[in-house]
Amino acid sequence: MPVRGMARSMNPARGLQRGNAPAVPRKDRKQALRPLPVTEALHSHLEHARAPVMWNPDLYLQFADERARPFQDLVARINVAAPRRVIDLGCGPGNLTATLGRRWPRAQIEGFDSDSAMVAAARQRGIEVHQFDARDWTPPHDVDVIISNAVLQWIPGHDALLVSWLQAMSAGAWLAFQVPGNFGAPSHQVLDQLVHSATWRDALLPHWRHNPVLEPADYARLLLGTDSDIDVWETTYLHVLSGEHPVYTWLSGTALRPLRAALDDTAWADFTAELKPALAKAYPQRDGVTLLPYRRLFAVARKR
Repeated sequence: MPVRGMARSMNPARGLQRGNAPAVPRKDRKQALRPLPVTEALHSHLEHARAPVMWNPDLYLQFADERARPFQDLVARINVAAPRRVIDLGCGPGNLTATLGRRWPRAQIEGFDSDSAMVAAARQRGIEVHQFDARDWTPPHDVDVIISNAVLQWIPGHDALLVSWLQAMSAGAWLAFQVPGNFGAPSHQVLDQLVHSATWRDALLPHWRHNPVLEPADYARLLLGTDSDIDVWETTYLHVLSGEHPVYTWLSGTALRPLRAALDDTAWADFTAELKPALAKAYPQRDGVTLLPYRRLFAVARKR
């Protein structure tokens, strides 16, 4: 198992901030979770995206410290003192959801995730977790904070979802999300070349995501259209990794999942025999240390 060092933040660029006004008082209401009906056309569009690709909580948590830093930076920008109800949308194994109770001890903290293994892991931590797809959901009116950490890049059309969620939320509520912005990084260039190669394109190209996220300015313009005060920024973290093939291990918990599900064991062994040395060349190890720059995009919106 790789041994990790401290994650270092490189030159965070802050911008497009439009104030942090206090939350607007609202009548306390409880509303049951309810699925948002999905049209037949949307079902057709998302049919391939809904193909089951199981997550591995243990593999994902191998880099728990590195994956926690963006979540903490995101939550720090939510300027609300005492929310009633906080939802972690795409909570994964719940290790970060559990920290929200320390930030807001009087709030009702809930986690949502579509993966049964992640839901089971989160429930083992004593977290109230609901299992369903974020695309089938609309926010209840009594939710004061929605957090989505490294989830939306997996959802086609998430820009439209962001708008619909904010439209459904009450005045003074907060929506905060973070997505990777590293789809042009050497790791993904290596994967892109392999996936498009003659050997692998037939099996893997249908499962490959080219660049499923927007740029910060695009998210800013999108959120400004929802009558919200916004804060949008990006940060590149420099992760200090060690061990054998640490970048491959990092990717195994996230980006490689759909590709792994598409191949049998023999084909996967052949694929990784090409992938591992290519990643090692792109991220050379020196003195036992591999540096992995990782760009992430952040946005926080407060509904007026």
